[in-house]
Amino acid sequence: MAADSSLSEKELLEIERANESGRTPVVFVHGLWLLSSSWDRWRTVFEDAGFATLAPIWPDDPDTVEVARRDPAVFANKMVSQVTDHFLDALGHLDTKPVVIGHSFGGLIAQGIAGTGEAAVTVAIAPAPFRGVLPLPLSSLKAALPVLGNPANAGRAVSLTYEQYKYGWVNVLEDEEGRALFEEFHVAAAGIPIFEAATANINPFSQVTVDTHNPDRGPLLLISGQKDHTIPWAIAQAAFKLQQANPNLTEIVEMPNRGHSLTIDHGWREVADLALDFVLTHG
Repeated sequence: MAADSSLSEKELLEIERANESGRTPVVFVHGLWLLSSSWDRWRTVFEDAGFATLAPIWPDDPDTVEVARRDPAVFANKMVSQVTDHFLDALGHLDTKPVVIGHSFGGLIAQGIAGTGEAAVTVAIAPAPFRGVLPLPLSSLKAALPVLGNPANAGRAVSLTYEQYKYGWVNVLEDEEGRALFEEFHVAAAGIPIFEAATANINPFSQVTVDTHNPDRGPLLLISGQKDHTIPWAIAQAAFKLQQANPNLTEIVEMPNRGHSLTIDHGWREVADLALDFVLTHG
């Protein structure tokens, strides 16, 4: 691995495999309280459709939920710009400009990458807000309260209780499925990105920004869950309105009766197929 690269050996091997395949790469970006393995089923769908897929970790993330739960403190202090730079490092090793797909804070990072011109096509699912996205619905504040409720959490890794996860993630699901997702996927998350997003519009030095005007951005699809408490429609719609300033195609779709878990719950395939259709049509 190059001395100036933040990429792990595993990530570099995935990049090498993608380059050798000659296929268009698809880079998946996960958000808070998830690991990159949360994209495994999506990767199969896109690989079967003829793409080469990568799901880089956030810097120093563990590979498995089991390991993550043994040492939750490893997630602390990972800022949005640091994670974005890590993914841009990965993209810089690819021979072909990739498709980028992100969820939640991964959706914010995906838009940040698109704004640099490094993505061929971008899909942002329930994307966290960037500077200029003004709505702050009460449900979003309540979902973020486990982090924002204690300023010390800016320097910590924060785990959710199931009741907090139920409100922010699985509010539209039966408890049996909600608890199963919590057990399978939930890990601690850095508190600082939520503070960064919450203060982006009052901090003139905020790095939670997206260049929505870059003519090299490429086509962009935003996907929102109709009943998402964490990233409600108002936030996604505000991001869409800013992105419409771009000369490239910008679309938004609201998924009926879906919450923040829409990429991992029983309806994940419908969302994956929507993203795949957009990529195949506009890539």
